[in-house]
Amino acid sequence: MKPIHYSQSVFSTVRWSWVLGTLALLWMAAPAPVRAQTWMVSTTAHVTLGVLDKYGQLGPYTATFVVHNEDTGKDYQLVRAIEKGQNGVDVLFPSEGSSVDYFKASTGQAAPATPGRYTWECLVKGKRAVGGHFALPEVGNDVTVVQKERP
Repeated sequence: MKPIHYSQSVFSTVRWSWVLGTLALLWMAAPAPVRAQTWMVSTTAHVTLGVLDKYGQLGPYTATFVVHNEDTGKDYQLVRAIEKGQNGVDVLFPSEGSSVDYFKASTGQAAPATPGRYTWECLVKGKRAVGGHFALPEVGNDVTVVQKERP
């Protein structure tokens, strides 16, 4: 086995340090790539549905909102408890599946924001209290990319 000379080992370390240092300097001196301004965008149509015991005669009650998609035939339901001191509630359709209360099909699937015609009703004590119809519009997004000028 050949003995290791310290001078060779130190020289080797100094050479690699110099190479790595030079590469680091070149990397830092290189111009950063120019990136265009990029926007992220989202648009979702929602409808507010509500029920109100105008004179507060019921006291606490449960409001069951049922929304029917006329195109697919699917029903989506949301149950909200109206506590003492509250007369009513407003809800958003469709609601985010990640929220505590959301409109869902009998399978548990969250209602999508599918464009089309819908009917809805709110049941209180098992009877239809209010209802109506609405149409969710088709929505879209446009993004403008702004190029950064080079100096």
